[in-house]
Amino acid sequence: MRSHGFGSIDKQRHPGAGQPQDAEARREARKAAGRKPPVNIAELPVEPAKKLRMRHGSEKHERQALELREKRVEARHIGELRIQKALALSGVGSRRDCDEWVSAGRVSINGEIVQPGARVAPGDRVLFDGKPILIKWPDRLPRIVLYHKQEGELVSRDDPAGRTTVFERLPKVQSSAWIAVGRLDFNTSGLLIFTTSGDLANRLMHPRFEVQREYAVRILGQLSDEQKKELVTGIELEDGTARFEVLEDQGGEGMNHWYRVILKEGRNREVRRMFEHYELTVSRLMRVRFGMLTLPSRLKRGQYYELDEPEVLAVLKWAGLSLTGRVPTR
Repeated sequence: MRSHGFGSIDKQRHPGAGQPQDAEARREARKAAGRKPPVNIAELPVEPAKKLRMRHGSEKHERQALELREKRVEARHIGELRIQKALALSGVGSRRDCDEWVSAGRVSINGEIVQPGARVAPGDRVLFDGKPILIKWPDRLPRIVLYHKQEGELVSRDDPAGRTTVFERLPKVQSSAWIAVGRLDFNTSGLLIFTTSGDLANRLMHPRFEVQREYAVRILGQLSDEQKKELVTGIELEDGTARFEVLEDQGGEGMNHWYRVILKEGRNREVRRMFEHYELTVSRLMRVRFGMLTLPSRLKRGQYYELDEPEVLAVLKWAGLSLTGRVPTR
């Protein structure tokens, strides 16, 4: 009886009594008991970026913003559009879908079946599967967003590995899409610009316009005077000559040293590769300015700020573009 009693007590105190004692066997037993499977990070929802709000205060500024918000440009001043873009802007489908439909011969302009790249002008009659489409012309200001990218985010619309992309965190846009102005690699933080204007993105990115990019760089070690001079006059990388327009020593502590650099192009990992040319490791890289747009001091990592109408107009004027964010027609 006593032996039976001890056995009952032992099972109460130790629920695993009578179960396999081997560690691997115990792990398998727990799995079989219904333990939850590990979480797949790729399936977790991405938290949208928070919007930074600023008060401009001036009545004149607010009045101008309202006027620009309501302003529309006559279609005859807009010029031609590629048919895929025109259909997407009109809410027919995504740009990719519209491209496939045009390729399949489902779209006609003025009675003629067209192929991708065909252009449509105000007054043209557009049919999709034989039904007329009312083209919504880009007759207003484009949108511009400044985003403070964090390390560990991809500047890509899709990642097979399921990592977070900056496009997943941005606000949605109707009948259009955000275009990233340049890229920042996975381990680089700082200013990213997004716009709905393809012409503006091109003006900011294309090498022939020589738009300045400014970075704060922290390296392990320190440049010699000779290396500083060479980085400004030009060094040879595997894809051609590279040089900084400006290279300023910002000091540092211990092995860490900060530099402010400016260059007029955006080749892949160019800043990192220029320091690696001297076997110096970049431990922190942050873009703080792109052209006339500077990373706002109040904009925290993972936040975005959308320029208001007067600010967008100022950027377009600086870039030499029309009110609708397009190259002016002559």
